[in-house]
Amino acid sequence: MSTETKDTTVLVTGGSGYVGSWAISALLRQGYRVRTTVRHLKREGEVRAAVAREAGSATERLSFFVADLLRDEGWARAAEGADYILHVASPLAMGEFKGQDLVRPAREGTRRVLEAGARAGVKRVVMTSSLLAALPPAGHDDARPIDESVWTDLSGKDINNYTRSKTLAEQDAWDFIRQSGGSMTLATVLPAVIQGPVLGKDYSGSVAMVAQLLGGKMPALPRFGSSIVDVRDLVDLHLKAMTAPEAAGQRFAAASDFLWMTDIARALREHLGTRAAKVPTRVLPDVVVRLLALVNSDLRLLVPNLGLRQAFSSAKAQRLLGWHARPATRSILDGAESLLREGIV
Repeated sequence: MSTETKDTTVLVTGGSGYVGSWAISALLRQGYRVRTTVRHLKREGEVRAAVAREAGSATERLSFFVADLLRDEGWARAAEGADYILHVASPLAMGEFKGQDLVRPAREGTRRVLEAGARAGVKRVVMTSSLLAALPPAGHDDARPIDESVWTDLSGKDINNYTRSKTLAEQDAWDFIRQSGGSMTLATVLPAVIQGPVLGKDYSGSVAMVAQLLGGKMPALPRFGSSIVDVRDLVDLHLKAMTAPEAAGQRFAAASDFLWMTDIARALREHLGTRAAKVPTRVLPDVVVRLLALVNSDLRLLVPNLGLRQAFSSAKAQRLLGWHARPATRSILDGAESLLREGIV
């Protein structure tokens, strides 16, 4: 633990979430004092237990504050005295926000966090955006990697509310920094589909997909694929962007390899043997996916991307920050092992 880190306080929003809990663990291991926000203090024990798996007794340097993306109360107190903020919290199109408005809490929450940080004299905010905010225009050559220089065109007919929420919230953040004229700087990290090990039973929807494959809840594989990033590498990029002078004012794509669902299923079967006996081998025809999507909202989100290969480049993060991501298959397998170990599947 260096003197610099032990005297530095970082606020992580959304500490009960998948990325948030890994971010807290990494910061504590490096010696930082950490604050985190939760919507209800009843989550404190659960979060501490999850974080302790990676950070051990360092959780003594972790404190909790109640704050809600849709309410002003709590944000000023949480940010007071913080040197940096990792704004990770954002509503997902699942769980309690399934079927609900995602745009308003994402945008209003971002504004509240930035306003609180500016008033508190925070040096830098690192915001978790999404590569959904950097989708290429129609007609893009699938063979050419996409990077963070692209902004999603929200006028497209296939833009869903989650994509809209992430894009608008990040645009709002950059507008705030430009208009505030203060000393606080901003960097944004745009992750691909997040995979990797879990710290408990609260994990992302993307990891839930692996759980469904292992549990036999997905009888066939849609012709869908995505770029992937390991949650541990994603957090590492947040921490690098937090302190590196050259990260100020920059967007960073966070992605490893592109994998089709068939690639993921094959890796699980080959490396887990009988433990992956329920993982399907059949491919679901596109026409069947489109028919099922009429009554299944989760499948409806996949339809625009059936058969579409969108690979993303993280060359900028590698060049400016020396960041490197582990192979996507490794992330899938580590996540699967943790799901089995926790008894989740």
